[in-house]
Amino acid sequence: MNKLNPFHLAVQVRNLDEARAFYGDTMGFSEGRSSEQWIDYDFYGHQFVVHHNAALGKGGHIDNAKNPVDGHGVPVPHFGVVLEQADWQALAKRLEQANVEFMIKPTIRFKGETGEQGTFFFADPSGNMLEFKTFADIEGQLFAK
Repeated sequence: MNKLNPFHLAVQVRNLDEARAFYGDTMGFSEGRSSEQWIDYDFYGHQFVVHHNAALGKGGHIDNAKNPVDGHGVPVPHFGVVLEQADWQALAKRLEQANVEFMIKPTIRFKGETGEQGTFFFADPSGNMLEFKTFADIEGQLFAK
């Protein structure tokens, strides 16, 4: 596998305090720089930024489409990180303990096939969909055909 460079991802949120509680407290991400309009987070070594969008309003929610994948309606768009199995299990447990509602609960997808993976999906308070995956052999399975 090639050396991975940190990615930069910016998403819109309806409220920075709500996002700070979710990404900082619930998810446990370290906060970096911030302003009155945005907050940087360390997202497993990647730069993740939430930007306030007043147009979403107090109860606003980002809409997602769903595509069928292995018997589930996978929300699109979504983003996340591929984690080692122990880290994936620890995050799933952390989210369960915080009563985060899963769109797709922790499950094994493509069981017994190339690309078998653990996955789960959930939304932040603004409706941004996140997916976290794991593979028994990340390097060997991530891009396997």
